Amino acid sequence: MNIEQARFNMIEQQIRPWNVLDTSVLDLLAEVKREDFVPAAQKALAFADMEIPLLGSGETAMNLGQCMLEPRLEARMLQDLAVQPHETVLEIGTGSGYMAALLAKKAQRVVSLEVVPELVAMARTNLRNAGIQNVEVREADGSKVGGADGNFDVIILSGSVAEVPDQLLRLLNTGGRLGAIVGDEPVMRATVVTKAPDGSFSTAQGWDTVAPRLRNFPERSRFEF
Repeated sequence: MNIEQARFNMIEQQIRPWNVLDTSVLDLLAEVKREDFVPAAQKALAFADMEIPLLGSGETAMNLGQCMLEPRLEARMLQDLAVQPHETVLEIGTGSGYMAALLAKKAQRVVSLEVVPELVAMARTNLRNAGIQNVEVREADGSKVGGADGNFDVIILSGSVAEVPDQLLRLLNTGGRLGAIVGDEPVMRATVVTKAPDGSFSTAQGWDTVAPRLRNFPERSRFEF
């Protein structure tokens, strides 16, 4: 496989046509080596338009949310959140560390929470091998937010949730943004919530997608009264 040609094709055939036109994001996708964050058994799929299992079999990994999201989805979320060089970022769901690596190139500091010990070890190794030093990967349950300290300018959920978690919104600084994929199959919405100076929140939902659930976040009640 010609890796650089595959990377070029990923950017030009998958990502750019999906309305990712921010040149800083496209340049970043060319710079950060996605293949270095993919398990060895899945290297051939590094640039494919698909979720990539990180642990165990494909079906089990998808059901447990232990996978890398499609490149175009990660790129679109990165574009929507417009991370700035002075900002601090909280990521929920580190996975292999790839999104944390992208965020680290844009932000001052990234704290990434991962509940699965094997993925914590994987992400730390991948980030260290990539020479990225401004990411701290913590073994913690992001649904409990006990692994986070202080407030953040950007919070990103690398997976889907049924509803935007109020406890995470409370961690946003003024002007901060939370990005998540919200809803239920078959259609979920990419959602960005912004905190205004008066403490209120505004919500924008720009595009539809589907992503595996983050673990331990509550589901909506299926009963209607």
